[in-house]
Amino acid sequence: MIAAVLAAAAALLASDETLTAIRGIRVGHHTLAERPTGCTVILADGGAVAGVAQRGAAPGTRETDLLRGSTKSAASIDDVDRIDAVMLSGGSAYGLDAATGVMRWLDEHRAGRDASAARVPIVASAVLIDLWVGGKPRIRPGGDCGYRAAAAATNAPVREGTVGAGAGATVGKLSGRARAMKGGIGSAIIVLPNGLQVGAIVAVNPLGDVIDPQTGRVVAGVRRADGSLADARTLLRTGATMAPPAAGENTTIGVVATNARLTKADANRVAHMADSGYARAISPIHTLADGDTIFALATGRWTGDADAETIGALAADAMADAIVRAGTTATSAAGIPAARDLKR
Repeated sequence: MIAAVLAAAAALLASDETLTAIRGIRVGHHTLAERPTGCTVILADGGAVAGVAQRGAAPGTRETDLLRGSTKSAASIDDVDRIDAVMLSGGSAYGLDAATGVMRWLDEHRAGRDASAARVPIVASAVLIDLWVGGKPRIRPGGDCGYRAAAAATNAPVREGTVGAGAGATVGKLSGRARAMKGGIGSAIIVLPNGLQVGAIVAVNPLGDVIDPQTGRVVAGVRRADGSLADARTLLRTGATMAPPAAGENTTIGVVATNARLTKADANRVAHMADSGYARAISPIHTLADGDTIFALATGRWTGDADAETIGALAADAMADAIVRAGTTATSAAGIPAARDLKR
């Protein structure tokens, strides 16, 4: 009986090809039905060492200064470098309030760093702008949305597509909103034979197109008048007149995580290397209209040896895979078509 239970658990783990295959990582979404928007929380049970990379020109974030830099030795991995959760949210700057709901949920469950008088949960956050989607900009994620996402967090395979922080995400706005397509949430993981795991989750909401690095083909992006894919790379090379992008109306935000042990300095290096995944799977990327951010988490539950450069390279691959997953799993919303709606 015990053997059967263990075999079933192993089969379930093997079937999870998303971020939650990493032990100690849970993901929860909350989607607002009144308008396509929502939030997604990544919980690190027991905390995780964290870093961040921000290359977009218009970011909306919380606690990123806490994650940058470290003077600690390569062998150090102490609690001051650890955070408890990352919140990804729609709703522009209003969505930063969702992190307070996660903090409240963590406080109720006695998570966080011991600060003498109380335990203080640390929740980093990044937001994307989706206020124009659905025509009800006053509906946006707040503290209650974050609390509900945390309460719903699970280690089951991540739900992908038009959900959580990806509910109002769009892609391909180089020729204006009217030619955009749906973006969404995607997740992927790479597992090596030695047990090293590196995974990613991302809310894909860029100005540019989603590109499959394996084929070079556009998955979702700017459309022609007939609804077919135009390919932003071709438009840029032909010098076509394009709608001026509004600053901050885009942004791709995500998390990479590993079961390896990293210092804060290492985690920052991994986050910066993972950003290469954005460049592989989105074109153009890091424009004045994007606030792109990546967080890196290291749970340290795997006792094997792996250097930050190897983990960073795998994180870039996982992130690119997750971006493509977001494009292919998204469903139409608010009259905006998704990749699965296209006739190919």
